[in-house]
Amino acid sequence: MAKKKKSNHSKNPLPLPSTLMKTQSTKFKYFLFLVHSLIFILFGFIMDTPREIAQGLYHIIVEPDFLITDYIVIGGIGAAFVNAGLLMLITLFLLYLLKEDIQGITVAAIYLMGGFGLFGKNIFNIWLILIGVILFSLIQKERINKNIYIAFFGTSLAPILSEIYFGLNISLPAKILLGFIVGISIGLLLPPLSAHLSFIHKGYNLYNVGFAAGILGTIIVSLFRSYGFISYSQLIWSKGNNLLFSIFFGLQFLSMILIGFFLDARRLSGVRRIFSYSGVAGSNYIESESFGSSLMNMGLNGLLAMGYILIINGDLNGPTLGGILTIMSFGACGKHLKNIIPLFVGVALGSLTKIWYINDPHIQLAALFGTGLAPIAGHYGWFYGIIAGFINSSVVLNSGILHGGMNLYNTGFSAGITAAVMIPVLEIIKKRNKKTDLVP
Repeated sequence: MAKKKKSNHSKNPLPLPSTLMKTQSTKFKYFLFLVHSLIFILFGFIMDTPREIAQGLYHIIVEPDFLITDYIVIGGIGAAFVNAGLLMLITLFLLYLLKEDIQGITVAAIYLMGGFGLFGKNIFNIWLILIGVILFSLIQKERINKNIYIAFFGTSLAPILSEIYFGLNISLPAKILLGFIVGISIGLLLPPLSAHLSFIHKGYNLYNVGFAAGILGTIIVSLFRSYGFISYSQLIWSKGNNLLFSIFFGLQFLSMILIGFFLDARRLSGVRRIFSYSGVAGSNYIESESFGSSLMNMGLNGLLAMGYILIINGDLNGPTLGGILTIMSFGACGKHLKNIIPLFVGVALGSLTKIWYINDPHIQLAALFGTGLAPIAGHYGWFYGIIAGFINSSVVLNSGILHGGMNLYNTGFSAGITAAVMIPVLEIIKKRNKKTDLVP
């Protein structure tokens, strides 16, 4: 029988000293993430010259972005990291304009924009989707803040716009009109679609917008194919930078742990409590514990994810770093060591019996992004978390065919399918175990 978990809404019973509360203010949090964004950009300029970066950004914008397109290959390390840093700055700026407090989901949005800025999202292809979601809010007379995170996550379909503008062999006016219609339509459709589909997996897939984007992307690509446009997935994958990126990201993850440790007055109790949470969608460790505890958990997640790639002799590159940053960022709203390790184990067991190797590119990503199913392990236990990882590693290899690689959150799509099948079965098992316990 699954162990009973503590509520995700429990408060820290030991409040932080008042002298430390100022460092946990919204302004301080914005400043910290601003610095991190600038570090990405600075790293880019250290790696390449301004001219090389400008040329690289041009190539990043005009090249097809569907899965899997490593911007480190397309534009170089410098341009890839400048693009990622700029996307993080754009996200921070929009959130600041909306006067959003920094919560768990906020952190996830910032780093998903940055992480996918290394393989699929760029400073050109995100805007129409963002505008579409904002228009939806205005039409519905809702606060933009209510849907802003769907807007950020919805840019997972940005490769569709890149393909329209730079891939289709049609006239420029037709490209502009078609891109505008498709981009705005995506933004208008994703909020209601995401809200509806969340009931299917009941929060056990942390990438709900990826699930919705997968379904919407399937419809859009199907329409394109009906008119003679055929999209194909691709594999552009860099190697040979493991040492460089291990040092760069290792230092950042360690700094998060240290900063969080001192923000929490050198206490680890908050992190230990985070380990007891299931992580079901809607979790907010910054609120339920503290910003310091969340930072420590994020740093631990990042080190674990990067360590996993190195242990299996994988590659640290644009796509895998995007996956690592995703795991790290959800350390503020759903993931921790106890509920993501079972997913890794499930993928590893699959490599022993299935036709692929554990360090194949697609499987590396399946393991990293498959941790979106972490709440299954957190709520139902390790055993079912391992099964979820085992199943999803197969589903994800086939789900991309439906949307032609145009949904960057393909594992969010496959995880939604996996959770939709597993959760009803697990609920039956759970109810049966409860009845068995009642039998004298």
